[in-house]
Amino acid sequence: MMKNIKQHAVFITVFFALAVTLVSVTYVFIEFYKLNKQQYVDNIFAKQSVVTQIYRDHNQKKSSDVMLEANLAVYKLFIEKETYIIDVVINNAKILKSDGFKTIKENFKYNNGVFASNKSADLKASMMELYSKIYFYIQTPETSILIRDEELKPYRPWNLLYSYATIIFVIVMSFFMILQKLRPLILLRRKIADFGDGDLSISFKVNGSDEIALVSNELEATKEKINTILESRTLFLRNLMHELKTPIAKGTIATQMLKSDKQRNRFTSIFSRLESLVREFALIEEVTSIGDKNDFKEYRLVDVIDGAIDMAMIEKTSICIDIPAGQKIKVNYNLYTIAIKNMIDNGIKYSTDSKVKISMINGEFLFESKGERISHPLSYYIEPFTKDNPAKNSFGLGLYLVDSILKAHEQVLAHQYNDGVNCFVFA
Repeated sequence: MMKNIKQHAVFITVFFALAVTLVSVTYVFIEFYKLNKQQYVDNIFAKQSVVTQIYRDHNQKKSSDVMLEANLAVYKLFIEKETYIIDVVINNAKILKSDGFKTIKENFKYNNGVFASNKSADLKASMMELYSKIYFYIQTPETSILIRDEELKPYRPWNLLYSYATIIFVIVMSFFMILQKLRPLILLRRKIADFGDGDLSISFKVNGSDEIALVSNELEATKEKINTILESRTLFLRNLMHELKTPIAKGTIATQMLKSDKQRNRFTSIFSRLESLVREFALIEEVTSIGDKNDFKEYRLVDVIDGAIDMAMIEKTSICIDIPAGQKIKVNYNLYTIAIKNMIDNGIKYSTDSKVKISMINGEFLFESKGERISHPLSYYIEPFTKDNPAKNSFGLGLYLVDSILKAHEQVLAHQYNDGVNCFVFA
């Protein structure tokens, strides 16, 4: 899962930025909606002063209900008289805002020889909303009244919602355009992976002048240069080996015409070594040019080992195999057989008892042989033309070939030394 996240890190970052932006914008609009609604409610609640003034004057002057209704009608205010409607509104309406006031009630009291009106009564005004209508509910200790306002309308955030939707649309479209611009990155990554797997015919060329197009076209130019270098290298190696085989063959034939046995054996050895060098060069060319893994097939590991033993032309008594018969491996048979053969040759050549043990532990392929510890790090031996003993009949390409073959199979070569045993590992 972590690998998938890393592979799509750019797109995940873009989506995260989109999510954060949307959440932030939404939060800001919600807060602005609350503030805007509260301001609207505060503004329309100012009408309660007119309502309370008219109702207070009505109570103080003891005017008729008809006069009260007429005064309210001037401001498009109407008294609800139906008991059922009053109950529904009071019990179900949403209270938008309430406030308490003091109103004077006529009550004369004798105080130090003076009659004064000094008793006050509470008055509470509430603004309510129900079914898209605004109501003012006036309460006093003695009575209450419900007044419907035909002029005021409940708060409607349509303009705010329109603005919010427009901004969200612009943000989403902007991120969509960014994703569209980044989309070629997915295709480019796949092409690079295919090219790395050996598909040299793939094309990176795209039309356009943006940064991704420029990178793709630069990759196309680089690919052409790499293909040219690889073709030149392959042609050079093949021509070199072809040109070497003819004089080697002629020299081998001419050697047999020498009368001196000493000279004949010397030249035979020289031409044999040259022929072996050409074969190893051919193997190097085959390993390094391998790209298509369609010829990687599944084989029983013991069968691959048997093929390597036959190729090495050694007695099976020199090999101890501890591999499950059903163990399978997906490889290029010819190349992997050569890798095992080189490990067998190397183990027998440098062991003290001319024996090699081949086993598998925890999915790792082991080659064990008794002998002295190698005198250099493994990295020294996997370089071409390196060896400990120049007198040995080899060109120092054995472990280099093994390492190259393992890399083509996405494996590595490792080494460890324990209790007088050199152990080479295919991991």
